[in-house]
Amino acid sequence: MTSWSSPRQARTAGCWTHSRTRRHQAARGEYITAFNEEGKEVDLSFAPQNWRKAVVDKTRTGQFVRKHFEAMVFTALAEELRTGDVAVVGSEEYADWSEQLLAWEAVQETLGSYLVEVGLAEEGESAEFDAKSFRWQLEDKLRGAAAAADAGYPENDGLVIDPETGIPSLKAFRADGQRLSAKRLEQEIKARMPERSLMGIVARTAYWVEWWRRFGPPSGNEPKLTDPLGRYVIVTFVKGTNMGPYEAARHIPGVSGHELSYVANKHFSIVLLNEAIADLVNAHARLDISQAWGDGTAVAADGTHMDTYLDNLLSETSVRYGKPGGIAYHHVSDTYIALFTHFIPCGVWEAVYIIEGLLKNTSEMQPTTVHADTQGQSFPVFALAHLLGFNLMPRIRNWKELTFYRPSKQTEYVHIDALFGEPGKNVIDIDLIESQFRHLMRVAVSVREGAISSSMLLKRLRSGSRKNATYAAFREVGRVIRTVQLLRYLSDAPLRRRVTAATNKVESFNRYSQWIGFGNRGVIADTDPIEQEKAMKFNALLTNAVIFHNALDIAEIVRQLLEEGWDINPEALAHISPYLTEHINRFGEYSTHELGITPEAYEPKLDLDFSPLGNQDLAADGFSQVA
Repeated sequence: MTSWSSPRQARTAGCWTHSRTRRHQAARGEYITAFNEEGKEVDLSFAPQNWRKAVVDKTRTGQFVRKHFEAMVFTALAEELRTGDVAVVGSEEYADWSEQLLAWEAVQETLGSYLVEVGLAEEGESAEFDAKSFRWQLEDKLRGAAAAADAGYPENDGLVIDPETGIPSLKAFRADGQRLSAKRLEQEIKARMPERSLMGIVARTAYWVEWWRRFGPPSGNEPKLTDPLGRYVIVTFVKGTNMGPYEAARHIPGVSGHELSYVANKHFSIVLLNEAIADLVNAHARLDISQAWGDGTAVAADGTHMDTYLDNLLSETSVRYGKPGGIAYHHVSDTYIALFTHFIPCGVWEAVYIIEGLLKNTSEMQPTTVHADTQGQSFPVFALAHLLGFNLMPRIRNWKELTFYRPSKQTEYVHIDALFGEPGKNVIDIDLIESQFRHLMRVAVSVREGAISSSMLLKRLRSGSRKNATYAAFREVGRVIRTVQLLRYLSDAPLRRRVTAATNKVESFNRYSQWIGFGNRGVIADTDPIEQEKAMKFNALLTNAVIFHNALDIAEIVRQLLEEGWDINPEALAHISPYLTEHINRFGEYSTHELGITPEAYEPKLDLDFSPLGNQDLAADGFSQVA
């Protein structure tokens, strides 16, 4: 029999009434009594007014309509399970998440260093950082952002605030287009890109980066393969392009479908694939040319639909696309390479995976700013990102649905007051934030230490619980941070262009990875969720290998041009995307002769000064095309 418990170790009215429903489960009559064993009227305060009316029959005083009563109780129970206000003992999906948090005593031991690590406190100040410090910090952040936006509004030509509705509108940014020097450079680079095969690209990156050494049998012993490098390269090519092993064996000499399938299943795991992906990310970050595209401090997160067959555990029919599948959710660096990849169901709220991908990224590239599409605008996501030291700045589109919050009821502004609605309304409950400081820190440190999954936590915190004080505190912190970021977005045109450029990059990566995963018409044939996740990792590994190799080829061409007397400035090079395709041969017989050729060492250095790019506001144009 199922056991129910409340995260606060106390039964709610809904749970108590649920036990009453169980006592009447054998009843077959149309009505049941409205009084308990003690003769007191059953408390229906947990239910909305319409439900309370529905269960009462005016012609039968002291009785409930049984069917309506049961529907009301189980509707309320389902809602409280969703919000986490009720937990199921022994469950995984509906467990009491508060029990997974670290104890406050354990959090206290590391809190000082944690606060410094995530940027909430300065070195030496962490010992004095308490609930009041956190409160003042948030207040100052909100007041400062609002004051800056208010003072800058008269000169902000791109922003108009409707004085009646308070809805802001931004003037569309019209880019000047790609500079002539950048166009000329791009054309020359594309013309000189050497023809490559995907197999050769994978083989050379395996020699150079040695990511293939991550793989092997589960025992941890050396692989008993005649040529492990060759086999791992072929398997990565086959799985990364989404070709079936038996179909691939028809086009690749010297291998069998059984062998490819066996090696993929036994020598590759999700953990090992993540490590190999991180190896390529690290190698890419050490290339001088990567500085032309970014400094690695920003990442964009977005998903793209992947077709699957319907008869499997993860697949759902997408409302948006009208066909079965899942979502390949990528975190793509400002240097164009993917740091982390998930495969998630179509029906989930993608925003819960924004933080998860950042925490699971094990590469040396550790971004502090994350951009996302509109799904990243939730209060709990903003709050958790802030508490973990990440600067969340999503792409904002629908301003009508967004609310700005005041730091206090008395606060008013000269130019932007209409943004905040009626005077005295939409005010941050700063007292609640201060009172819940310990709980907020417990959650944040527990997530950072891996005691609780950020995705599971956000599923609960987004639920709109009316009873959970921790949820309410997260909501208030999220309101502060989101308002600050919205004000920054409205006030800073260069920031808006950077956000657009970042989200364009991840959308381009989605298209590029699908171009590389051409096998089986792009349909993921595996029906096992673990194998589907591995399929996405294989594709990300192969895509990253191609991006890395393209970056090397571009750098080599730039060296040739410099020797020929070309004047190449880093601003022009910054507009050249490594998502190039024309020079890559995807089809035909896949020769393995390149596996036996040891390539010369590559040159990571490039004689260009990239330091001016740190102060440049590069337009979004030129970053979004898969050539």
